[in-house]
Amino acid sequence: MKLDPVSLRLFVAVMKESTIAAAAAREHLAASAVSRRMAELEASLCVSLFTRSNKGTEPTAAAFALLNLARGVLNDMDGIASQMQEYGSGVRGHVRIVANISAITQFLPAELQRFMALYPQVDVRLQEQISTVIARSVAENAADVGILNAGHYGERIELLPYHLDELILAVPKDHPLARRKSVRLADALAYDFVGAHPGSAINNLLTTAASAVGLPLRLRIQVTSFDALCLMVHAGLGIGVLPRKSASLYHGTLAIRAVRLAEPWAHRQLSLCIRSDDSLSRVGRLLVDHLRASTPVAKP
Repeated sequence: MKLDPVSLRLFVAVMKESTIAAAAAREHLAASAVSRRMAELEASLCVSLFTRSNKGTEPTAAAFALLNLARGVLNDMDGIASQMQEYGSGVRGHVRIVANISAITQFLPAELQRFMALYPQVDVRLQEQISTVIARSVAENAADVGILNAGHYGERIELLPYHLDELILAVPKDHPLARRKSVRLADALAYDFVGAHPGSAINNLLTTAASAVGLPLRLRIQVTSFDALCLMVHAGLGIGVLPRKSASLYHGTLAIRAVRLAEPWAHRQLSLCIRSDDSLSRVGRLLVDHLRASTPVAKP
């Protein structure tokens, strides 16, 4: 079946004008040409659109059904050119983001809200992943922009500075460590931990740091989100490590306290990740520029 938009437009004109002759005059065509188009349309659709007699033509029930469909198709086609112009100017399109949970819970909600207020026609698609998967997704063009922990991932990607991220120790308010202003990991390892999901950057940091001081990391429970981690800490099932701003979301509702981790690895650099500057679409470039503009300037 081959549907010709010109034939659909002529069909709509015939239905509106009630006769082929009037539709032909409106479209500046010969009536025979319009009649031939209607016959070809009927043949393509394998249905009779008009009953013909010496009194003229009468639309069938199928013609009225086609009229609504044809108008929808033609309206969509009329909008293609203007929409493509909007894509070219960077005000319409879609951009795929993959980000780690630290960025999603601390920085992205407000920054994406401002971006989408500026560009309401841009469709932003966000997915949470761990940093190694983020790097691979961007390298393989499964995502346009990534936000991950700074590091070396062995992928063909570029990293751009984003926010600084401080990890803290979340403990119940009645915990022995709750009275301390700061704590070394070696002291915290005497207690059970609520860990993040396997493969997460925070779990890897804790495992490496515990190994460096020669002490075991006792992961009593592993969860997949910071809110679940805070709920487990609140319930007294262990202590946990998470970003300070993520923990602050629960200070008013849960009986937990954030204690500073006196460790150099507790201060992390988050990075924006792209394949290359040339690989970004217009809306991808707008988003990257917006996110970089939201990044605080590092103090000397």
